[in-house]
Amino acid sequence: MTSSTATRAPGGIALSGRRTGSIGLWLVMLAQLMLVLDATVVNVALPHIASDLHFAPAELSWVLNGYAVAFGGLLLLGGRIGDVVGRRRTFLIGVAAFTVFSLLGGLATSPLLLVVSRALQGLGAAFAAPSVLALITTSARDDGARNRALALFSAIASMGGALGLILGGFLTDTTSWRWTLFINVPIGVVILIAVPRLVAETPRRPGRFDIVGAVTATGGAVSIVWALIQAGDDGWSSPRTIGGLVVGGVLIAVLAFTERRVPHPLLRPQLLRSPSRVAALAAMAATYGGMLAMFFLMVQYLEDDLHLSPMVTGLAFLPMPLSIFAMSRIVPRLVERLGAVRLAILGAALRVIAFLPLTQLGPHTNFTVVVAALLFTGISAGLTFMPLTTLALRNVEPEHAGSASGLFQTMQQLGGAVGLAIVASTYAAFATPGDFLVGGRAGFWSATILSAVALAAVMGLVIRPRKMASRES
Repeated sequence: MTSSTATRAPGGIALSGRRTGSIGLWLVMLAQLMLVLDATVVNVALPHIASDLHFAPAELSWVLNGYAVAFGGLLLLGGRIGDVVGRRRTFLIGVAAFTVFSLLGGLATSPLLLVVSRALQGLGAAFAAPSVLALITTSARDDGARNRALALFSAIASMGGALGLILGGFLTDTTSWRWTLFINVPIGVVILIAVPRLVAETPRRPGRFDIVGAVTATGGAVSIVWALIQAGDDGWSSPRTIGGLVVGGVLIAVLAFTERRVPHPLLRPQLLRSPSRVAALAAMAATYGGMLAMFFLMVQYLEDDLHLSPMVTGLAFLPMPLSIFAMSRIVPRLVERLGAVRLAILGAALRVIAFLPLTQLGPHTNFTVVVAALLFTGISAGLTFMPLTTLALRNVEPEHAGSASGLFQTMQQLGGAVGLAIVASTYAAFATPGDFLVGGRAGFWSATILSAVALAAVMGLVIRPRKMASRES
């Protein structure tokens, strides 16, 4: 379709076809940014939330984790629903739910109402997010356009957490913590009004919903993440921690057993037959886990140890989104010239190097060390996210794009939740009252190890590459 070809949107508005697609793409990307931001936007506001709503210390983490558990646990279901009923329709339902519960969360008058609202925000995000990536991958005109769109999506996914900290700090200092949730409402309304006019619906795919798969996938993910989160308070050997892990493991085993036998599985076993896809999924989980863990520790270091305000703490993360955005402009060309695997390896190695100085933080550490670590973390994320997304979605049939997108983002969100839980537990085990650095250094070592795991996963892609390529699904 050329730029001169016009389409008529609902309501009689004539729009250029190419321009319509471009504006629609940007609005869909804006929705993705909104969903990613909410994983961290309330981080720097937690002390204010605790004071206003009288949270007990053990309850406060659920303001973050309620969103993460629902988001990660329901992504596979959201992806499958998008495949069956239409991705635009599912996307809009998810954005509507996210917008409504953002408003209710901002109006919350009790800890329970806020945590429930955050969990229901996560449900809306789980329905919307897989359709975002599926709409991008199935509507691109050619490989070049697809790579550019994936680079933009990856930049949003990787820099959204840091932008959430910046935005959260600004809103908390200048208005109220409630605006970290209220700000989603006008954005959501614009998306709900404009996207039906600018983005075409995808064809519905016949099939039934895999109820057993939905229950076991969601229950297994929630059980495991809940157990890891509770381990920070209860200990790794507590009955609740062990019981949660066992229940989660049993449910995941049931999922693996049933998905091979149902005609329309929630998680298609064929998606896991590609070695490069499996490696990309593992690398993404470890990468996002390490990055969210670093955010968690760095916020405490800046606010508790250096006594910075929420706004200044948020601004300290500015090198990350700036470097990620800069990398997003050149990574598509680098992928075409060097290949996704080489870039993923380079990015993962650079992230390990960026995290290592943080394991040596001391009372007299120069602040430029922190700035440099955040800058190189951003560069590494910019090099890593788009190649991993490309590897995870390569050779996926259009009718299964939603399921593949849901699986990829499930690994990202659950990897973040699991990584954060592990690092928070490590930090708590070594913590000394009144001294962040003792437990903080141990936590940064855990984040560095997670980044090394991501490096090991992508390094596996260079082993016997011809045999792996021949096995691609």
